[in-house]
Amino acid sequence: MSWRKTLNRGVVIPAHPLALTAERKLDERRQRALTRYYLAAGAGGVAVGVHTTQFAIRDPKIGLFRPVLELAAEELRNRDVVRVAGVAGDTPQAVREAELAASLGYHLALTSLAALRDRSVPELIDHVRAVASVIPVFGFYLQPAVGGRVLPYEFWRGVVEIPNVFAVKIAPFNRYQTLDVARAVAESGRASEVALYTGNDDNIVVDLLTTYQFGSERVRIRGGLLGHWAAWTHCAVEQQDGACTIADSGGAIPPEWLTLAAQVTDSNAALFDVANQFRGCIAGIHEVLRRQGLLAGRWCLDPHEDLSPGQAEEIDRVYHAYPHLHDDNFVREHLDEWLR
Repeated sequence: MSWRKTLNRGVVIPAHPLALTAERKLDERRQRALTRYYLAAGAGGVAVGVHTTQFAIRDPKIGLFRPVLELAAEELRNRDVVRVAGVAGDTPQAVREAELAASLGYHLALTSLAALRDRSVPELIDHVRAVASVIPVFGFYLQPAVGGRVLPYEFWRGVVEIPNVFAVKIAPFNRYQTLDVARAVAESGRASEVALYTGNDDNIVVDLLTTYQFGSERVRIRGGLLGHWAAWTHCAVEQQDGACTIADSGGAIPPEWLTLAAQVTDSNAALFDVANQFRGCIAGIHEVLRRQGLLAGRWCLDPHEDLSPGQAEEIDRVYHAYPHLHDDNFVREHLDEWLR
């Protein structure tokens, strides 16, 4: 399975946004353009139907879960990239979504546990096992601030021992909880089989530069599955490649990479609206893509979901402070072909 090699090597996997018209209907042309942008930018995978795509696509009144998975699958056909579909809900719903994803040619299911907040650790592991019986699983540690829950070491040790679990997205935005996942993989004996991906938007570059060692066992986070990488993707690919090259060398980390790490975190704070508990995180990504011409507007399915007061000014600030972090020129050169 070539996608396993790609996944284990470590790649940039953008969390795919949802392109809407002013009437908040699917903008198929721009939805396809986004996927084409990620491929042209050098992303090694795409994740669709995840938080950045908006969980409301599953609402029967909206009915966009299947259409957005189908559109991306069409654009990704015959491309050597990792195809990830988000699955959510209780176990019956998650299994149905996993079956759909598998039928459309997706390789892995990013398995959200947000709907299972009151379940015990054994029940959560059984849930993951049920999804894994349908499609390979990309585990997901979602931060509690946006609907996740604290998941102890025992949970992750149980999950990574499921044979059809091949990756984990670590996104608790917490160093202690990040270590729980890394240690569970290191001590499971499956470190060569389970790829670790950062979802820690507050620590992207440092996650990629770090080797985690527990006794004699060592593991690395080699890639990322990130909403932050849904914009400025061409530059994100360069950052991921550069950070992994440094970590692979085993040499000293150049100081400028730690400076870059702080700049990426600062830019994420603006895009993800950290000052307002992430309320404008999806709209922030949309705003950047709108400015580049990839989206027609920053509309979300919920008409009340938009930038927070002052967020646009924060995006202006990081745009001007860190011109090396955005890929406006790259997008400008290719936008017409992506929108064909």
